[in-house]
Amino acid sequence: MQERNKYITSQLLNYTQDSYLERTSRPIYAVIFLLPFIIFYELGTILINTDVLNQSQVRVVAFVWLQNFLEYLGTGSKLAWAAPPLTVVVILIALQLASRKRWWCNPDDILPMAVECILLTMPLIVLSLLLNTAGGGDARPYDSSAMQVQAELPHCLTRAADDRLSEAVEPGNGTAQSKSMLADIVTGIGAGIYEELVFRLILICALMVLFQDVLRFDRTNAIILAVLISAALFSAHHHIHFVDGQLNQRDPFNWMEFAFRTIAGIYFAVLFAFRGFGVTAGTHAFYDIIATIINGLFFGSGN
Repeated sequence: MQERNKYITSQLLNYTQDSYLERTSRPIYAVIFLLPFIIFYELGTILINTDVLNQSQVRVVAFVWLQNFLEYLGTGSKLAWAAPPLTVVVILIALQLASRKRWWCNPDDILPMAVECILLTMPLIVLSLLLNTAGGGDARPYDSSAMQVQAELPHCLTRAADDRLSEAVEPGNGTAQSKSMLADIVTGIGAGIYEELVFRLILICALMVLFQDVLRFDRTNAIILAVLISAALFSAHHHIHFVDGQLNQRDPFNWMEFAFRTIAGIYFAVLFAFRGFGVTAGTHAFYDIIATIINGLFFGSGN
């Protein structure tokens, strides 16, 4: 490959310059492609009126971590809701600058990116159905987003709020069920963005620095360890609140679910390496959307 086609990049492959694969792997494409998802998540979290959301906000755990970290750095509480999405955009813009890739974007690429993301969810949907069936379940797709109740409620009341969330949908209540499905879609979209930011973009890069630059492992072993550790932590955070060490009452530990989410974490890591952050986060978000719709249409409320 000629020197002029080489880039500073976190991807394993550099595609032919200005090809679809090269264009859509640029960080600037991730900003443009994910911005509607970010806005939908922010507005949806604020506007959805379920019994629980009237009393507190249900946020993706990875979003809460990022929000709390930014508050610790000095972000005012009034701006805390806006800081995480701004952080996503700033990180991607910084990566775009570091990559030295072109800033030009073709609007016609956005729809094919969405179609690509939907197609890339299919292996996860099939695997989820197979593992759930093998585990004695009812073949519903596993949920890949971890949620946490967060807002003005004192910490000691968050478990009670979690319980109210799990009871928000009563059998036969179509309105409540549709609201619950929409809430799950909103949080699933948030998971696609913020879990990928934390567990792929940030964690894998940090682990690569640790293993390759500090501990001096060879690159292959560093990549394998980084991917496996990030995938295991991605799966575990659905069952354990890492900050306080408490078990997630809404998602009791299950070996099949843990295995699926670990495999999904590896899958997303491979996508991140080959297709960049935009397609990876989009695939994660679309998986959560499709899984929520399947569960809502074919398995009721998800209970």
